[in-house]
Amino acid sequence: MKQSEKHLSVHPLLVELVSGRLHDPFSYLGIHRTSGSFHVRVFRPDVRSVWIRTVQGFEAMQRIHDAGVFEWQGTTQPPTPVLLKLEVMYQAPGVLRVYEAYDPYSFPLQITDHDLYLFNEGKLHQAYRTLGVQRVNNSGVDGLRFSVWAPNAERVSVVGDFNRWDGRVHSMAAHHSSGVWELFIPELPAGSFYKFEIRNRQSGEIQLKADPYAMRYELRPGTAALTPVANGYFQWHDTNWMEKRADRSWLHAPVNILEVHAGSWKRHPDGRFYSYRELAQHLLPYAQEMGFTHIELMPISEHPFDESWGYQTTGYFAASSRYGSPEDLKMFVDSCHQADIGVILDWVPGHFPQDIFALARFDGTALYEHEDPRLGLHQDWGTFIFNYGRNEVKSFLLSSAHYWLSEFHFDGLRVDAVASMLYLDYSRKEGEWVPNRYGGRENLEAIDFLRELNILVHDEFPGAMTFAEESTSWPAVSRPVYTGGLGFSMKWNLGWMHDTLSYMRQDPVYRCYHHDQLTFGQVYAYTENFVLPFSHDEVVHGKGSLFNKMPGDGWQQYANLRLLFTYQMTFPGKKLNFMGNDFAQQDEWQLNRGLDWKLLENRPNLGVQAVLRDLNHLYKNTPALHELDFSPEGFSWIDCHDAEHSIISYLRRAKNGCFVVVILNFTPMPRESYRIGVPATGIYQELFNSDSVYYGGSNTGNAGQIIAGREPWMGLPCSLKITLPPLAGLILTQKG
Repeated sequence: MKQSEKHLSVHPLLVELVSGRLHDPFSYLGIHRTSGSFHVRVFRPDVRSVWIRTVQGFEAMQRIHDAGVFEWQGTTQPPTPVLLKLEVMYQAPGVLRVYEAYDPYSFPLQITDHDLYLFNEGKLHQAYRTLGVQRVNNSGVDGLRFSVWAPNAERVSVVGDFNRWDGRVHSMAAHHSSGVWELFIPELPAGSFYKFEIRNRQSGEIQLKADPYAMRYELRPGTAALTPVANGYFQWHDTNWMEKRADRSWLHAPVNILEVHAGSWKRHPDGRFYSYRELAQHLLPYAQEMGFTHIELMPISEHPFDESWGYQTTGYFAASSRYGSPEDLKMFVDSCHQADIGVILDWVPGHFPQDIFALARFDGTALYEHEDPRLGLHQDWGTFIFNYGRNEVKSFLLSSAHYWLSEFHFDGLRVDAVASMLYLDYSRKEGEWVPNRYGGRENLEAIDFLRELNILVHDEFPGAMTFAEESTSWPAVSRPVYTGGLGFSMKWNLGWMHDTLSYMRQDPVYRCYHHDQLTFGQVYAYTENFVLPFSHDEVVHGKGSLFNKMPGDGWQQYANLRLLFTYQMTFPGKKLNFMGNDFAQQDEWQLNRGLDWKLLENRPNLGVQAVLRDLNHLYKNTPALHELDFSPEGFSWIDCHDAEHSIISYLRRAKNGCFVVVILNFTPMPRESYRIGVPATGIYQELFNSDSVYYGGSNTGNAGQIIAGREPWMGLPCSLKITLPPLAGLILTQKG
């Protein structure tokens, strides 16, 4: 009988080890004491011979199985952690390498029961500091601690280029009923590729899975994670910004957002992306010059498929390697803060892709998603829906939010597709969804999750904001949790956006029949804290660019767009524009190329850019245009009934009572001696005119100022007569 066969009869766990089925590797490998002697076993199929350090020095270990199992026996326990000397035969004939390495199975487990308890309760909000891969010191030795949640696995292993992707070499230990597996691997090089090999307990199926908590991934199309760098510390220089942010009342502050897709704002001539650092060099000064207060990045969390725009995330803790390293992204955010510009991250907790290497059926079962497709499959996008009722999933998602705000200093999260999270019957027909425990259509677990998310953000990150993309009439989305709301800072006003664009598409001849689309927004304007968005969703899928939505000939299209921005920037609510809107991009947004910056060689495009730049700065520097965005005291109609001429006029007020007058003419007909009411007599200065020749307009206006008399008009004590330019807006302010 061969020695290896004899040993099999004595140690049945060896069968499971070499066949890749050993559930508890520590039960066989590492140091064991039996009958007064010590046994040390290691599994190294890649080496020819192994020596172990003992109190007498290095001693040879006996190969007990041809697969690469070695054993040492002695009466004195060897020093721990166990140090091995390994002899490797390289492919070149006669080339040997001898090196020393510690045995992973001689190190104790480190994750505490307290952390496991919090994770299983859905309350480990910094799980990224526990799970995934952590650079730690264990028993005086530096190395990497790997851990992953896979409760239905028979075996979980760390595999990578360091062990030839052999799942038998670095099997992990299970932490009892927590479902968490752990293994410390000493002295592993930074930047090593790795995944988890998971063998399902029921089916025996083996899958290679990316680390859900990985912070670095290789460049697509590869899907392996990378072990962390030895020194990932980043020196921040944004203390002043963070302190100001904590004290700022965003309700009363200007918030004007430029939404950007990092891969297509600009491209290098050879098609390469701009890196995070290059965006800091080029995008940041542009946003600063244009007067935006915030940049919102469409999802830059790791995703394999460019055409998903980042909304099919696979790496919830990893900045996309397309644009550089995590430190590069931190440098971008830090630079923005030093330039007094905030950065918002588009974040996607509503669904995740079915890619087999990622979260989908992670341990062979529906772990992050629901088993029932009526709950777990998003039919519109072909993605899985998170199981918000599972505590470990909550720990995962809440930790992701915490990670971006804590580690990258993001100033807020724009939460994608909130409506799809709130409703169990979202985009489903009768019989295709499962009611909640009360028989209703509300997703109670998702509601609880969103409330916990917003409590977490507002409690732990003073001044940070959350934005809900929510398209229904769900009540109190942006009201505090303690009053029964969802707790978001703000909600996108998609109703206003749809009404406004529908109105602007009309030929001016017919706009008089759609006047209510301009005025209806005030009926519900203060039910939520609204953002007025012209986002990426409005310039894709055949919808045309914002410019191409405008009717008429070329001159009218540009004039309409200048007028549209004047309306947006003076109407109550915070502001958002997608890149390209700012200079009248004429084609739909194309993911695979940069914006058409050559359009700025045309005077009309320069005019639109100048209009938005001046409006942005005016909005930021004029308290009446932002201080009371969410209060009815900040807005009052002067005249909302002049449908015949398609003209609206209103007042915007600041806390101290200062006001501006806004008059918008949505027809190409200039109006002379048009009377409107105003609150007081005196000289009114034409602060802004979107028809200025400087912007490419006809330069119709009021020579800079108008005098108001005491003739009451429209319920106001005074009035003035003005000349209204065609397809244009005026902003007036009282002098003195």
